[in-house]
Amino acid sequence: MTTGKPVRITDTCLRDAHQSLLATRMRTEHMLPIAEKLDRVGYHSLEAWGGATFDSCMRFLDEDPWERLRQLRKALPNTPIQMLLRGQNILGYRHYPDDIVERFVTLAKKNGVDIFRIFDALNDVRNMAWAMQVAKRVGGHVQATICYTISPVHSLDAFVETAKELAALGADSLCIKDMAGLLAPYPAYELVRRLKAEINLPIQLHTHYTSGMGTATYLKAIEAGADIVDTAISSVALGTSQPPTETLVYILQGSEHDTGLDLELLSEIAAYFARIRGEYSQFESGLPGVDVNVLMYQVPGGMLSNLVSQLRQQKAEDRYRDVLAEMPRVRADLGYPPLVTPTSQIVGTQATFNVLTGERYKVISEEVKSYVRGLYGRPPGPINPELKRLVLGDEEPIAVRPADLLEPGLDKARTEIGDLARSEEDVISYALFPSVAREFFQRRAKGFPAPINEAAVARVAGSAQAANGQLPISLWKLASRIGRGVER
Repeated sequence: MTTGKPVRITDTCLRDAHQSLLATRMRTEHMLPIAEKLDRVGYHSLEAWGGATFDSCMRFLDEDPWERLRQLRKALPNTPIQMLLRGQNILGYRHYPDDIVERFVTLAKKNGVDIFRIFDALNDVRNMAWAMQVAKRVGGHVQATICYTISPVHSLDAFVETAKELAALGADSLCIKDMAGLLAPYPAYELVRRLKAEINLPIQLHTHYTSGMGTATYLKAIEAGADIVDTAISSVALGTSQPPTETLVYILQGSEHDTGLDLELLSEIAAYFARIRGEYSQFESGLPGVDVNVLMYQVPGGMLSNLVSQLRQQKAEDRYRDVLAEMPRVRADLGYPPLVTPTSQIVGTQATFNVLTGERYKVISEEVKSYVRGLYGRPPGPINPELKRLVLGDEEPIAVRPADLLEPGLDKARTEIGDLARSEEDVISYALFPSVAREFFQRRAKGFPAPINEAAVARVAGSAQAANGQLPISLWKLASRIGRGVER
């Protein structure tokens, strides 16, 4: 091994890999047996919490997400645990009051999170600032994140300026989050080079293999100075997941960026996850290993699989291509938001409405109305004036940080859930996902009767939001709304 600058690795096998490939269904009981070997690898971190895992634990698996975090913390004493946090959205699909954000972050750190990867779907720094401040105060590592996308209103200059704002807010490191696999190798090189030249912080890169460019993109980013990259152990890599860990480790062996990780140990871990993956075959997305549609439509791979599923439920699978083609048009109307939770779901739902009703914006989703009103944050570009008129009339969108309009919610949540909550963590679970948490607590109070696993599987098809990329309004509701004449 030559002397130089070893690249560090974050493995996503405990979070994004199974969220992307297996609809976030991996159970804690399948994580813990391999934890000892994962802990010996020497990863920079393991992404093991956040994203859709919190919701899915309660909704589908009858697991307490906080207990999962505590068990993983105990089983991984030497490896930092990293989570994905949606800024003011926390882990949900709307903004939450500051007191709930503060308590969530505080409890996440107390229960085992070391690194908070904090992002906002619109790259609106206002929606990230409070979570960053709290995470910093409680001793967490704040990884402020830029959501990468391509559009007429996004540029390398704009990304660098956003990164400078985040650095000024006290970020400990920066992440480039390429959620759809759109970041090509040479733009990656230039973006990382600029960030390293202008901001004195470690740079981490996250991508998905959907477009087939992931490993090449990492290599160019590493050449430009990227410090850390996200990979997934090979048996849960590729497709809509991350590039494979072992491949990158082998490529870099003997170079100045040699990771120093043990390929034999990684091979043992890969064999374990290969066996475990078979337990979740019913949740496989079925999408091809490389899907070039992402380059044309910029739709994250996890959302593509859910779109197919919901169109199939409506006997409208033949409209899949029409909906895909409509998504870029809706995205342009909304000012080119990056397509990541929750904006990807907002755009996907509205595109589906437009196609299935036969008229654009005959039905406008409540989420689009809120977006146009500014309740999700500041759009990257101008909203289509006609759509703005349909939603707002003569009104103007809000100009303040959306959370500034929210009343404190923690005491209200505590009162509402009452004795069903056994801990402060339970109160937060309820505040984030009221109906899901209440039903989970009720099943827990009954001791999770034996048929619950079958019941959990049965709940999969009817759920509206828990799976990665799931549309926030089930398409059956669209048919219901049209039937009642509910429009605009």
